[in-house]
Amino acid sequence: MTYKPTICITLGTRPEAIKLAPVIQQFQACEMFNTQVILTGQHREMVDQVMQLFQLKANRDLEIMQVKQTLTDITCRSLRGLEELFTEINPQLVIVQGDTTTAFAATLAAFYQKIPVGHVEAGLRTDDLFNPYPEEANRRLISQLAQLNFAPTAKSVENLKTSGIVGEIHQTGNTVIDALLTVAKEEPQCPVPGLDWNKYRVLLATVHRRENWGQPLEHIAQAFVQLLDMFTDTALLLPLHRNPTVREPLKQILGNHPRVFLSEPLDYGKLVGAIARCYLLLTDSGGLQEEAPSLGKPILVLRETTERPEAITAGTAKLVGTNPSHIVAVASELLRNSMAYQVMATAVNPFGDGYAAQRILAIVKRYLGLAE
Repeated sequence: MTYKPTICITLGTRPEAIKLAPVIQQFQACEMFNTQVILTGQHREMVDQVMQLFQLKANRDLEIMQVKQTLTDITCRSLRGLEELFTEINPQLVIVQGDTTTAFAATLAAFYQKIPVGHVEAGLRTDDLFNPYPEEANRRLISQLAQLNFAPTAKSVENLKTSGIVGEIHQTGNTVIDALLTVAKEEPQCPVPGLDWNKYRVLLATVHRRENWGQPLEHIAQAFVQLLDMFTDTALLLPLHRNPTVREPLKQILGNHPRVFLSEPLDYGKLVGAIARCYLLLTDSGGLQEEAPSLGKPILVLRETTERPEAITAGTAKLVGTNPSHIVAVASELLRNSMAYQVMATAVNPFGDGYAAQRILAIVKRYLGLAE
């Protein structure tokens, strides 16, 4: 019987599921490995949607999600559950993605058992520990413990080298582009009750980050109202995050506007359809900064910092913060000036070519001595 190393791919949130789906598919298709997909359950329905879209099934589910869970809850419950699982399964490598609390807890659980960790999307930095919070700290801590760092860009490689890490560094591109292009080929639609995509230039917005809770969120919503009032040929599609801290202020400020369409979170297929159909994006999401340029959509980043400065440098995104007047000024320029719009829409996406997961598989084979 041929020995097969066990690879545990661990995830807990929707962004992890999207970005790890191409990796899971590559490893499951490779007969050299016994691939185990582990869910912590940090998010529930949104992860299930992604798993169904990519036809993936988890081998284990810790089901840690609780109402009003704190970062400490997520960390402790994940750490305890993964300790038991890793002891039972004894993997030769644990793969994590990004900067979530699940990714950090899985890395720590693996480290405690001296299991090597591969970190997908390694090397992102803002150099501000509390912005974004807790993501900046999570990704820095993971980098110090990982043996394999899969960096999406040359800038990420540079960040890792200056961080004094001990693991290997490999530039692979970002797996989110693999996922996006796979789904976009199917030309998914995004029907929204009452929204005529042909009648309006649709502004697609998402807001959820902790650092934008409270007054920044209200300022962002006020900017949206001003833009809609200035440009009557526009509509706003805003899928609401499930957290009431985010939902309620947005509903209060935007809920009665006739050209605002507040929806539940879009499943990933519909989200890709919305990106393809919209005019531009306004978001504090990290993943969308990478995805939108592949479909030729300008993106305005509703944050004071970004760990993806490559998008700003490449001209695919602009950092606009949360000041209403600044958001309105930059968005207005793109709504009025077709040349300025085209410059952003045609800029080359710096985040990958759709083959990142294949590169990661090849690197892991070499690392474990299985290279053909």
